[in-house]
Amino acid sequence: MRSYQSVLILKPDIDEARVAVALEKIGEFIKSNGGACLKIENWGKKRLAYRVKKNRFGIYLNLYHTLESAKVSDLENKYKLFDLIIKYMVLRLEDDELERALGKESETEEAASANGDDKAEKKTETKKDS
Repeated sequence: MRSYQSVLILKPDIDEARVAVALEKIGEFIKSNGGACLKIENWGKKRLAYRVKKNRFGIYLNLYHTLESAKVSDLENKYKLFDLIIKYMVLRLEDDELERALGKESETEEAASANGDDKAEKKTETKKDS
């Protein structure tokens, strides 16, 4: 089982409920082929560098998942046929790249909590000094 990253651009005129439905359908397809969704990121609506299927904007989704290497072409065909997706890209990830991508979220949380603790300690130190 290999690790992959899928970056999808959805039509900009859909609401959050339809984005959630699209994510469910994609997740179900990955699971039905023996894979698993590891992490899903919704980057939101962004301006495209150039027009794609007459759209200037798109809703970006980033999925980290595992899948059999033989099933990737089926996944890409599913992306092509899915009417809400205007552009897609599937990348194979090495183990260290996947760990970095999945660990990035926990590192930022740890850093934020550590910075918050440091600030609290500095405030108490300044109060003691005064």
